[in-house]
Amino acid sequence: MIMAILPLDVVPARELVVGTNPGFVPFEFMDIRTTKIVGFDIDLLHEVARYAAFDYRIKNLDFSGIIPALQAGAIDIAISGVSITPARSKVVDFSEPYYTAELSIMVHSSQKGITRIEDLEGKKVGTQLGTTSYDFLRSRMKNARNIIPYPDQSQMFMALMSRTIDAAFLDRPTLEYFALQRSHGKVKVMGPVYRGEQYGIAFPKNSPWVDAVNEALDSMKKDGTYDRIRSKWFDGQH
Repeated sequence: MIMAILPLDVVPARELVVGTNPGFVPFEFMDIRTTKIVGFDIDLLHEVARYAAFDYRIKNLDFSGIIPALQAGAIDIAISGVSITPARSKVVDFSEPYYTAELSIMVHSSQKGITRIEDLEGKKVGTQLGTTSYDFLRSRMKNARNIIPYPDQSQMFMALMSRTIDAAFLDRPTLEYFALQRSHGKVKVMGPVYRGEQYGIAFPKNSPWVDAVNEALDSMKKDGTYDRIRSKWFDGQH
């Protein structure tokens, strides 16, 4: 259990269960040295909990199961690079956006001829199941059978490096982080960015924690806490 650092005069209302999928570098992923979940979202969560005065424990979920878990009341909060979309907003509540990402293509370093979305026709393209990246590909590619959905990113990245697929399509910060930090030069990020996505912290409908989390995010942006966390994980990645 991770305990938030609270002012001495504040008693947490309860321990909240926070759902995440630790396969989305650099937002949330497993540190192989410590076996702990780390990342931008996790650091952000820790500070939000401190500002909003709650304790929490993290529940590891498949990404595609996060929204259903919120709907079922199995978790109180979700932070996992969850894009705010009209469809999701009908069934869960979101905080104010805390990050704007964009989608891009990644290919094997030896790949030639794929630089934009139109070049993916007739190619095998990997993405993560249940994400807006998957929805975007389905809306832009004529043959949906060429879209290969993976339950987590690590499987997709391994498939690309072994050339089982021709390209990967996902959030650009994640692709850039993997290309620079994990791929040993075997992959490269290509082309323009597509359709910026805004991430939000998600809650069951009518959660009493939405306002407190929004206030925490606002305070963190004003006092520099947010910028410090962002710099830690993203400086040098763009």
